[in-house]
Amino acid sequence: MVRTLSTMLPLGTQAPAFSLPDTDGNTVSLADFKGKKGLLVAFICNHCPFVKHIAEGFSELADECLSKDIAVIAISSNDIVAHPDDAPLMMKEEKKIRGYSFDYLYDETQEVAKAYHAACTPDFFLFDTQYKLVYRGQMDESRPQSGKPVTGDDLRAAVTSLLGGEKPLATQTPSLGCNIKWKSGNEPSYFAT
Repeated sequence: MVRTLSTMLPLGTQAPAFSLPDTDGNTVSLADFKGKKGLLVAFICNHCPFVKHIAEGFSELADECLSKDIAVIAISSNDIVAHPDDAPLMMKEEKKIRGYSFDYLYDETQEVAKAYHAACTPDFFLFDTQYKLVYRGQMDESRPQSGKPVTGDDLRAAVTSLLGGEKPLATQTPSLGCNIKWKSGNEPSYFAT
């Protein structure tokens, strides 16, 4: 496990297009969310202790977003040869166990993770109705063994700001988690070991 920070993609960046399979074999694309009040994209996986630590809180926060007409998706981009726990069949089981009500997508080529400059799990990206980036970074300050409760405060504040038509939050803190498990030779230029 390499502790890795978010890349903090510039605010205002247009959400890169994607078309990925979900855990039921359906294809989900960026265009599917047109007309929503926003889109939350989370890069997660099954085995990461940082994701496991926030999974219940993230599931609850995602339900809140969905109830407010903000679309939510999660994407796993890990190399499943090296990490079979993150394979699509295991993702389907994880979605069921965790009660995820959002689409959980598999990025086999890792090209979507690269397009978003995703670096760690979990890594969060919130876009407005025009698919422009308004928040990227941590869900909150809680980390495994930190003693801090999982509150979702940072991400929840960004959602509130978006729904209120306010400017993006001035203070945005990078997420910290396990690095995305890149296939050998597929590491992006922004990834430093």
